[in-house]
Amino acid sequence: MPSLKDLKNRIDSVKSTRKITKAMQMVAAAKLRRAQEAAEAARPYAERFNAVMAGLAGSAQELGQGPKLLTGTGKDDVQLLVVMTSEKGLCGGFNTSIVRLVRYQIEKLRGEGKTVKILTVGKKGREQLKRDYGDLFVGHIDLSEVKRIGYANAQDIAKDVLARFDAGEFDVAKIYYAKFESVISQKPQELQVIPAKFEGEAAEATTSNLYDYEPDEEAILADLLPKSVATQIFAGLLENGASEQGARMSAMDNATRNAGDMIDRLTIEYNRSRQAVITNELIEIISGAEAL
Repeated sequence: MPSLKDLKNRIDSVKSTRKITKAMQMVAAAKLRRAQEAAEAARPYAERFNAVMAGLAGSAQELGQGPKLLTGTGKDDVQLLVVMTSEKGLCGGFNTSIVRLVRYQIEKLRGEGKTVKILTVGKKGREQLKRDYGDLFVGHIDLSEVKRIGYANAQDIAKDVLARFDAGEFDVAKIYYAKFESVISQKPQELQVIPAKFEGEAAEATTSNLYDYEPDEEAILADLLPKSVATQIFAGLLENGASEQGARMSAMDNATRNAGDMIDRLTIEYNRSRQAVITNELIEIISGAEAL
């Protein structure tokens, strides 16, 4: 049984931890608002941009034309997985959920006889994957010094991916991130960026309309497709930023409440032990008095 001093020290330690987790929760809440606003503001632009690209791609494909970023290499033997996670931890299962999806896809692709390459953005995903898939890594992009994610960061990542594609290092590129839905819900996503693939509403938004393009569709696509890759990566980074702060806020709130529960249990144990010590001292005093 721990002594009163040990219990007192442990209570003080847990109280200090609760102060830290409460402060981290408040900081995450403040950052979440800005990150959520940025992610939600980027969605309409990304959706409209993809809708326009879908229309251009549909017209070009009907004519049997299109740049390499749209038509691909004609095979999918080598696939590049761009895994975007956070630079810091203490955000619950945010990073783990993305890595879990990536692991599933790696095993699935390997089972199909594909060659997999991994490009990591954010060290937490790299740390979780390097033990089992370290031999698949082809690069890493460090954003730890970036205070606020901007479009320039997405452009740097896109330039790296596009350079590798031009060099013939892969056939298909996919990005992995978490889409922000709420403070307690962040959904891991897989999105193919090379060759460009448009599905759902984006693919149906403009294909039914007739447009005359100047210059032709292929020339416009050649200019816009690299920007499309950067735009999709930027949207993923913003979604990741909001998801990270939401997950951290939720995790720190749970940690703060758990610390409070632990303090309550330790305080009860401390009071019981203290009462037992006082009772024993009284018994010894009374026994001594009766002996006299």
